[in-house]
Amino acid sequence: MKRRDMILVVDDTPDTLGFLTEAIEQADLTVLVAIDGESALELLDQITPDLILMDAVMPGLDGFETCRRLKQIPHLSHLPVIFMTGLSETEHVVKGLEAGGVDYVTKPIVVDELIARIRVHLTNARVAYGARAALDATGRFLLATDGEGRLLWCTPQAERLLAGLMPGADGCRPPLAATLAQGLTRLRQAPAGSAEPFALELPDGDAVRRLEFTYLSPANPDEYLFRLSEPTAGRQEAILRDALGLTAREAEVLLWTANGKPNRDIGEILGISPRTVNKHLEQVFAKLGVENRASAAALAIRTLAARA
Repeated sequence: MKRRDMILVVDDTPDTLGFLTEAIEQADLTVLVAIDGESALELLDQITPDLILMDAVMPGLDGFETCRRLKQIPHLSHLPVIFMTGLSETEHVVKGLEAGGVDYVTKPIVVDELIARIRVHLTNARVAYGARAALDATGRFLLATDGEGRLLWCTPQAERLLAGLMPGADGCRPPLAATLAQGLTRLRQAPAGSAEPFALELPDGDAVRRLEFTYLSPANPDEYLFRLSEPTAGRQEAILRDALGLTAREAEVLLWTANGKPNRDIGEILGISPRTVNKHLEQVFAKLGVENRASAAALAIRTLAARA
C-alpha cells in the first residue's frame, strides 16, 4: 500500500480547518491539525509530517515565530512551510519567507492552486531530503549552515560530535553556538585555498575536545556544506594498538567492532572491503587469543576503560 503524504495544517479558525481538511483529504493526502503555534510544536515532538500549511496570523505564537522555532530544530529544518495569509502586503510576504517559509497563499484560498503548490513543494522536499539521507548513510561527518553560519542540518555522525551546540526546544542556542556560527562564516568567506580549518574547543569533563571544520561548497541557495573532524579521534585506536600489540588498521577494525558495527559498515567507514575487514579480524582474534568478535569487543572495551 502506497504511503500517503502527511500535511500538518495550523490554523485557529474552525471553518478554515474544516474546509482545508476536506480539500486535502480529497487530494489523497493525510491531514494533521493544530489550532495554534504551541500545539503545532508539541505535535512535531511526536510526529514529523511531510509539509506544513501555516496560518500567518494567530493569537499567541503566530505562524512566523512558529516557523522560525521549528527551523532551528535540526531534524525538522527540512520541512517545507507554506504560509496562508489574508495579508498580501509585501512586508508580510517577505516576513514569511525570512522566517523559513518556501511559499505563501492568500485567503480566500483557491483549492486547485493550493494542492498544486503542495505537490510541487512535496516533490522538491523529497529530492532534497533524499540527497541528505544519502549523505547520512555514508557515515560522513557533514553539516550545512545558512549564510550567517546558523546550523540548518547535519548528518547523525556530526550531530553526535556537536552535542550541546544544538538549539534547544525553545530555539535558544548556547553561547558556543554563536562562536561556531561566526567561525564558519569567516571560513566560508576566506579566499579559496587560503583558509586553515576552523577549530573549536569544547569542554569535556576535565579534558578539552577539539573539533575542526573545513568548508566544502555551496549546497543550495543560502546553504553551505562543511566537513567536521575530531583530530583526537585516533586516540582510542592508538591505545588499542599499543596495549594489544595490533597494527594501526587492526586497531581501527577492532574499535569499530567494539562499537557494534558489522563488517560491511566497517568496510564502508574505512574504505576497505568486508572481506578485508574479516581478514583483519582473524589476525586480531589470533593476537588477542579470543575466538569471536564478542570476546574481542569486550577486551577492547576493558582496555579503553582502563586507560580512560
